[in-house]
Amino acid sequence: MKHETYLFLRLAIIMAIATVAMIGCSSAGSTQIPKYPGQIAFHSNRDGNFEIYVMNADGSKQTRLTNNPANDFLPSWSPDGKQIVFVSERDGIIGIFVMNSDGSGETRLTDISSANGGPAWSPDGKRIAFTSYRDNTWEIYLMNPDGSEQARLTNNSTDEGGFTWSPDSKQIAFSSELDGTAGIYRINIDGSGSTRLTDSSVSGYYPKWSPDGNSIAFYSNNRDNDYEVYVMNADGTDLIRLTSSAGYDGEPTWSADGKYVAFISQRDDNNEIYVMNVDGSDQTRLTINSTDDMAPIWRP
Repeated sequence: MKHETYLFLRLAIIMAIATVAMIGCSSAGSTQIPKYPGQIAFHSNRDGNFEIYVMNADGSKQTRLTNNPANDFLPSWSPDGKQIVFVSERDGIIGIFVMNSDGSGETRLTDISSANGGPAWSPDGKRIAFTSYRDNTWEIYLMNPDGSEQARLTNNSTDEGGFTWSPDSKQIAFSSELDGTAGIYRINIDGSGSTRLTDSSVSGYYPKWSPDGNSIAFYSNNRDNDYEVYVMNADGTDLIRLTSSAGYDGEPTWSADGKYVAFISQRDDNNEIYVMNVDGSDQTRLTINSTDDMAPIWRP
């Protein structure tokens, strides 16, 4: 009996060694694909003031791109991923700037004394949408990527902002209190067809259109007086809650393949960037700081 036990243990050890060897050979002979593909740009005040950073979508290689005494924030990628448009408070004027994706070649696009913010590049690369206070309310404007031909898109007595382009670059979804309650609206880029997507009982902020055009993610505080991330069909139907934490959850952004949603959360006392599956499962923290990491935007 002892001899049989000895043979069994010896066989088990040999099999274990063989298994480890096979795993090692398999890893050495293949390239590991990260679960969360691509890169995410964001802003952070980890170095004293808000600057633009970029990281791999798994949280690795967090790299600072801007280095200015003034705050730089709210980045947005060009469709080819070669440039980033962002907001800066430098020169005493809150304006829109563009730079290469490595942080070089910073160029101002807006040059007026009123505040501008929230830029977003159209998927076809032809326009940049942004908000401006030049007419005494926050409205959405469009301009060419070089800053020329700046034109007002929305014209309301309330503030508009937190917008997103449709994948075909023909519409913009945005948040507004146009009907008395903050909600998600949709408008054609010629200014026609303004339509509310969320009903009056559901607030909505910071919408982001999915890459396939079928869904819009946003955040809301109507359900339990706590900000959470939601997703709905692009026509406003089938509202689904994705997060449920005691802290603020918001600012969602889609991965290029539409399989994941990154967002920010205060569940750990300060704003950090998280990622989850599109059904809200497997919520994973990407940044860990005592300061704020915010406004994530996935590279197209």
